[in-house]
Amino acid sequence: MATERSFQVLLAQPRGFCAGVERAIDIVERALERFGPPVYVRHEIVHNKRVVDTLRDKGAVFVEEIDEIPDDAVTVFSAHGVAEAVEIQAKQRDLPVIDATCPLVSKVHHEGQHHSRKGREVILIGHQGHPEVEGTQGRIAGGVHLVTTADDVARLAVRNPEAVAYVTQTTLSVDDTREVIDALKVRFPAIVGPDVKDICYATQNRQAAVRELAAQVDLLLVVGARNSSNSNRLREIGTETGVPSYLIDDAEGLEAAWLDGIETVGITAGASAPEELVRELIARLRDFGTVEVTPMDGVKEHTQFKLPRELMPAAE
Repeated sequence: MATERSFQVLLAQPRGFCAGVERAIDIVERALERFGPPVYVRHEIVHNKRVVDTLRDKGAVFVEEIDEIPDDAVTVFSAHGVAEAVEIQAKQRDLPVIDATCPLVSKVHHEGQHHSRKGREVILIGHQGHPEVEGTQGRIAGGVHLVTTADDVARLAVRNPEAVAYVTQTTLSVDDTREVIDALKVRFPAIVGPDVKDICYATQNRQAAVRELAAQVDLLLVVGARNSSNSNRLREIGTETGVPSYLIDDAEGLEAAWLDGIETVGITAGASAPEELVRELIARLRDFGTVEVTPMDGVKEHTQFKLPRELMPAAE
């Protein structure tokens, strides 16, 4: 008789929802309660199918463009932020807008706008096509130069090397961003911009936790969406440490072959992934053997962001 397999599961701390994601989801839910369905959301409110499907079931309607929204319909901008042109389009139609842009993304917009007003060309470190990047590009007068890697820096052509600044996408790898910033400082010694520590606190915390986790496991599973930048970075960190690492949407994405010869499994989740997906993944692992779960020590996050004034409780 074969001996039943057993797995030690280590849970990263922190993992899953960040304050910006919690705020964005709360905004849609409160808008539905206050104004009734449907509430229209431009772009996925956050990058997670379970979250989007749950809100859709409650009456949220997700669209890609403002012209898909009916007149007078309550409209929510996603946590990733939007270009100024999108905001103007909504104002021209007098749509009642509630902005769920993460405050840390708004901070990047303000920094870029400040540099532009000072006459500096702005370089944005980020990934082409990501909604946050598109929103930031559309918020800074005169446009921005987009770079993703240190190699991109060598190809930059700016008007005045003495008047250059940079900002960053909030969900990037801290290590990758540091490398690009270093390359920018070598190329443009007068460049100004935030320190690496100004990257989103949640991104930094989750990346630090997964580095610690990867050093102790045989397999790393990251719960998150394929189009989630921060989730992809977590998987990449695991791979870079030499641990087999996989990004899966949910428990159904787990492949039995990954567990061959595995004793210790590390689990983390991207900032848009709800904790229920982690619980379901642990339950799925129990289909293959006994599971002992140990949460790791780590940073306890207490950050909270205020709701938009449109959704604040009425004064007594």
